[in-house]
Amino acid sequence: MSIKLEGPWQKGLAYDVHTLESTYLGTNESGRDRWENKRTVMGELVYQLKYRGEKRNVKKIIDLITARIKGLESFDAIVPIPPSKNRNFQPVIEIAKELGKRKRVRVLEILYKTGTDKELKNIDETEERKSTLKKTMKLSDGADISGKKILLFDDLYRSGATLEVAANLLLKKGKAELVSVLVLTKTRSNR
Repeated sequence: MSIKLEGPWQKGLAYDVHTLESTYLGTNESGRDRWENKRTVMGELVYQLKYRGEKRNVKKIIDLITARIKGLESFDAIVPIPPSKNRNFQPVIEIAKELGKRKRVRVLEILYKTGTDKELKNIDETEERKSTLKKTMKLSDGADISGKKILLFDDLYRSGATLEVAANLLLKKGKAELVSVLVLTKTRSNR
């Protein structure tokens, strides 16, 4: 199931939803909410990669993407959304690199985030997220994407704020000819 995503990009697509259903289980001993989630195939692969370190899932994710989504080789570059968290292994970047390798499209890590006092995941209001992102997301100096067709890539679409800010940077500051968006999964709500 592919989901169309609207935004300041030419085309936007989420491969699938992240979860099919969530059941609230109460709080744990630390007072944190606990949920039992039933995820889609892609949602489970992404979850296991990001939070359980299942690096072999990169190949499985690329196999699913390339079996369903055509025309990826027509882009001049894939630009992954920069990570919010420092990890030894950055899932979005590694998936983008493998996708680029498979489709013979170069991957440009030209977006980055500067420090912020607030963790974006804790900001529920879309406009506040956009405001924070506009201050913290930057396009690398010397990024040469003028007139290029860019595929902006991320693992999860929640409110669209991150992708909107990134797409506008690539289009306005970077002068890309066009930006399209591909994400692996989308939340069932925009919160």
